[in-house]
Parts: sequence; C-alpha cells; structure tokens
Amino acid sequence: MRVITLEEHFATPLFLDGPGQDLKNAALKFEGRAMKLIEPLCDIGDKRLAAMDEAGIDFQMLSLTSSGTEQLDAAEAIVLARESNDAVAEAVKKHPKRFGGFAALPTMLPDKAAEELERRVKSGAFKGAVINGHVRGRYLDDKFFWPILECAEKLNAPIHIHPTKPPQAVFDTYYGGFSPLVSDVFGSPGWGWHIETAVHVLRLILGGAFDRFPNLQLVIGHLGEGLLSLFQRLDNMTPAMTKLKRPITSYLRENVHYTVSGFNFPATFSTCFWKSACRASCSPPTIPISR
Repeated sequence: MRVITLEEHFATPLFLDGPGQDLKNAALKFEGRAMKLIEPLCDIGDKRLAAMDEAGIDFQMLSLTSSGTEQLDAAEAIVLARESNDAVAEAVKKHPKRFGGFAALPTMLPDKAAEELERRVKSGAFKGAVINGHVRGRYLDDKFFWPILECAEKLNAPIHIHPTKPPQAVFDTYYGGFSPLVSDVFGSPGWGWHIETAVHVLRLILGGAFDRFPNLQLVIGHLGEGLLSLFQRLDNMTPAMTKLKRPITSYLRENVHYTVSGFNFPATFSTCFWKSACRASCSPPTIPISR
C-alpha cells in the first residue's frame, strides 16, 4: 500500500519575505529547532525526497504554507500564487511519481482564482486547491467566492481548507489578555485554528454551498477540527430549521474528507472512520489520510 501524505507544506523566498515574514522572524528569534525548520520547508527537491524515503512516504501533496495568499492585497496574491504554483509544477515535472500539488489561489479575486485553479488542474500536476481560511474576514459561504466552488466541482478538484488565525477582532476577544506567546498559541495551533476551521465548514453548509454544488468536496485536517465529536449536537439544526436539503451531518459525511495531520490519537481516529462509514449510501467512504 502506498503512503500518500496530504498536508505537506513548503515555502518560497517570496513568501518568507511577504506573508511568511512572521514565520521567518520567529525562527530567527527562537533559533534552535524553529530555525532548523526553515531550510527543509523551502526544499521541494532532493533533501525532501530523502526525508520522505526515510519516513516511508511514497507521495506528497505539496501546498504553500499558512497564511497563504488569503490575507494579501489582490495584486500581491496573484504574484505569490503564480510563483508558488510554478515551484510546485517544476517539482512535479522532475518527480511526477513523488509529488503532486494543491494550488494556491488569489482567492480575493474569485474569477482569477477559478482561472488559476482550472489551468493548474488541467496541467496534471495539481489535484485541487488550498485555501487558508477566511479572506480578510470573509468566508467561502459568501456567494462572492462561489465561482471558485463552481470551478472546483466542475473539475472534481477538492478544496483543502487549511487553518488560519481568526479575524483580529475575534482573536482579541477570545484569545487576548494573556502573554503574547500564550495568546498566539491559544488562538492558533493550541485551539483557535481548529475551531475557526470548523466554523468555516459549518458556514459553507449552512450557507447552502453544497446544495448549490452537491459534488463539491472539501478536505480538512486534524481529525475533523473538532466536528466529529459534535455530530449528534450538530443535527439539532434540522432541515426544517435550516431549509437545507439534508441534515448537517450528511454533508459532513458525503462532502468532507478528514486527514490526520499530526493528530495521532487512536480513539479519535477510530471515531473518524466510524462516523465516515455511516453514510446513507452503501458504498464505503474514501478518506485521504496524512501523517
């Protein structure tokens, strides 16, 4: 059985000098382990392949690391998306049996983003897109972004919704009041990232995105960003209330795929599979798994 990993990030010098400046500054500040992450993050060649071989990974889906393009001005986002996608395309060209890609998009320009997604997927190097959460406080349930969803459904190309920090006002209210380090971790990998992504997925469902695009597929990480533990509660929002075609959990079973992405917790892992197997149809689910 081939081992295929999905949440495999990389960065480019342009990214680290732009939206990734905080990442680079933090690595310089803390040095040690943090600084050692920068070089392998930027390598999508021989050193990464050697690390994959050592870990027993056959194939990686590469994606631009957070915060991606979603918090940039439109012109900057176009340049960064194109540059990072070109880097992935070159890596896939050199090693087509080892690498694939999730395309970065200039999400705040939906028509341009759809064009970029279609161009990259049709090239054969990319299998879908990565979108890093909200776009300056706007979520994908906003019909403004639906040209991207329409294109993804047409191409049968999943969208990986990757975590990002909540909008600043939410961050300050929920996670402020502690030391800067505690607030940053509390609002990001310690808790905030996951709740933020779960809210984003629920907004897409409640906003009718999957009724409009019934074959649209999402990928989310971290064993479902907390959603799987709340299945029964979520269906308190009944179709009679929401005016949707199906219960909330039906969309979570049939339109969302869940990856591990570092959450190596056997009990939650088992729940993920059990929930996903409880589809209305008889066919078994396809669940991409990453390390």
